Amino acid sequence: MTAGESTALPPSPEALHTEMQSLWQQLQHIRERAEALESRFAAELQQVHPDFAASARNLLHYIALRQFDIGELQKRLAELGLSSLGRSEPHVLASINAVQHALLRLGSSETVAADAGRVPFPPGEKRLQLHAHALLGEPPAERAVPIMVTLPSVASGDYGYVRDLLTAGMDLARINCAHDSPETWLGMIRNVRRACDELGKPCRIMMDLGGPKFRTGLLQPGPRVLRLRPRRDALGRVLAPRRVRCVPDDEPWTGTKSAVVPVPRRAIELAEIGDVLRFRDARGRRRKPAVVVKDDKGLILELYRTAYIETGLSFQLVSCKSSDKAEFEFGKLPPAEQPIVLHIGDMLILTKGGAPGSAAVLDKNNEVSVPARVSCRPVEIFDQVSVEDPVSLDDGRIEGVAEKVSGDEITVRITRSKPTGSRLRSNKGINFPETDLDLEGITVKDREDLAFIVEHADIVALSFVRRPEDVIALQEELGKYPERDVPIVAKIETRHAFNALPQILLATMRRYPAGMMIARGDLAIECGWVRLAEIQEEMLWICEAAHVPVIWATQVLEGAAKQGTPTRAEITDAAMSQRSDCVMLNKGPNILGAISTLDTILRTMQRHQDKKTARLARLSISDI
Repeated sequence: MTAGESTALPPSPEALHTEMQSLWQQLQHIRERAEALESRFAAELQQVHPDFAASARNLLHYIALRQFDIGELQKRLAELGLSSLGRSEPHVLASINAVQHALLRLGSSETVAADAGRVPFPPGEKRLQLHAHALLGEPPAERAVPIMVTLPSVASGDYGYVRDLLTAGMDLARINCAHDSPETWLGMIRNVRRACDELGKPCRIMMDLGGPKFRTGLLQPGPRVLRLRPRRDALGRVLAPRRVRCVPDDEPWTGTKSAVVPVPRRAIELAEIGDVLRFRDARGRRRKPAVVVKDDKGLILELYRTAYIETGLSFQLVSCKSSDKAEFEFGKLPPAEQPIVLHIGDMLILTKGGAPGSAAVLDKNNEVSVPARVSCRPVEIFDQVSVEDPVSLDDGRIEGVAEKVSGDEITVRITRSKPTGSRLRSNKGINFPETDLDLEGITVKDREDLAFIVEHADIVALSFVRRPEDVIALQEELGKYPERDVPIVAKIETRHAFNALPQILLATMRRYPAGMMIARGDLAIECGWVRLAEIQEEMLWICEAAHVPVIWATQVLEGAAKQGTPTRAEITDAAMSQRSDCVMLNKGPNILGAISTLDTILRTMQRHQDKKTARLARLSISDI
């Protein structure tokens, strides 16, 4: 005993007995609330798939538990050396039973048999694992949490790229139907299936319905020019050349648009590895990239200096063997988009029509004479927004408030942007976080896309769920395709969906298997950035109680995928994601490195954490 410590006398048998009774009764109140919820949701429980029946009841038991503030109860139980119910999610009533039985043995003046009245723990954790494997497939050896990767457009035409994704550690591929076309999707799927066969590795495909997502429309086209820049360090030194693919100008190209230049087919036929394309770019700068690859798709050039290539620009193909020259012109490039630059205080008009958007027009005094404008789709929003409703643009990078609303236009005053102005481009998300929107959960386009998804995908994800009826509507649509039992993942990315999560879970559990996605991008905008950490924790707990697998998504290792180096915060976030049942990475030029980094983090963290339980694995620093 050290100075400052005191010896506490044990409580009297009478006091102990009273304490046990009080704690036992508090737990009994929770049990009664759980039974009341079962009765209240009896109709919904009848609709749940048999494989989810016990899980749905456990979800209601957990909701009952969390309707109480049991912080003081937990403290008192822990002081007695009993479970504080902090890990009761998978088996709520069994946990309460065990604690009540222990209290009975501690507080009774009579001898109580160790197993008298005890209820065995149901296999809650095992149920969740079985449900996750049924939805997502078996995870790889030594990593319990699979990795999902969003496929970019280039995955449609570049088989080697897809094969590299699987080799790096991709376990599921995601295709977002809000982008590209069925032709592009089919190319992606064929490449995934082919790589799976060649590598002997399974990889399920999830396709996201676009859903009722508000987006900016097209902007006025700019010049048909492509800027190409090599990768440089902070001192401007070239770290790696920019690779440019030259494709025949007489056939469409379905791959990436960012570094593809059409050239006459004859130029490709004549070119050999080592040849040079010599030209003056749109600024008059001399450039001479060399041919480094010639394949069945065309040529690949390496460019060590920045170049601006425009439609119709002349170039010479110079042979490396004979120095012979042939004159050609670059083909038709897509027009460069002209983004709208917005500053705090600017006005942006969202329009109902589909006319291309445009930047503000300034008069001779440099004052705005015509505000910037861009179309918004779908158009149902124009009847539902009110003055003073907040508006968020481009995943929250730009914020504003509705100042004027009419049947055809919404005038937004910008309240947040970069100090130098933020650029708004086409097809960027628009959120109305405080507007009570009444929208169909499945759009006309979703129904059209569903026929393709049912034929080709393993999982369908429902975007922008707002209420249980949205999930039920998708289930009814899938009922039109009885030959394919495609499971559903409900994406929780709105405030209304989070508030109705238990009901949405019960609706989702009508089909087996099923899952949830924590879509943190829109969810943060809808619920507020500072609440995101709390919200994602609550969703993990509630879904674990329902034994429904969770996909952790949005901006995971985004710095690693896009710039090649993750931030410290991203590393911590990725470590936290190990508590989910699947982690999703978004596309980026350095996605292979991001997959490898996430694979290492997940393998390491599973030694130390399982859901909310800290695993006390041996620590290397314990060797002292």
